[in-house]
Amino acid sequence: MIKIKKNDTVEVVAGKDKGKKGKVLRVFPEAQKAVVENINIIKKARRKTQEDQKGGIVEIETSLNLSNLMLVCKQCSKRIRTKISVLKDGTKIRECKKCGAAN
Repeated sequence: MIKIKKNDTVEVVAGKDKGKKGKVLRVFPEAQKAVVENINIIKKARRKTQEDQKGGIVEIETSLNLSNLMLVCKQCSKRIRTKISVLKDGTKIRECKKCGAAN
């Protein structure tokens, strides 16, 4: 089960951007990868087209492996591991293992 979802705040724990935090823009569950805002930026040459009149070299975010990301707790602002809890009405929530807050 994937514990990281779109719009979560995550911290990079390995690689060139280690220690940086950002918001998850997209998740690819079948590939176990995610794209994080302003993390793992590469430069790519773009051709001039009808839609993109300028072209040239642009900077884009590329995907990271989910094993290199950890969720950041909204309450204690630390990187955390989560546990899945089932509420009385049957819905599942992610809880911080350190402070117990729902994420």
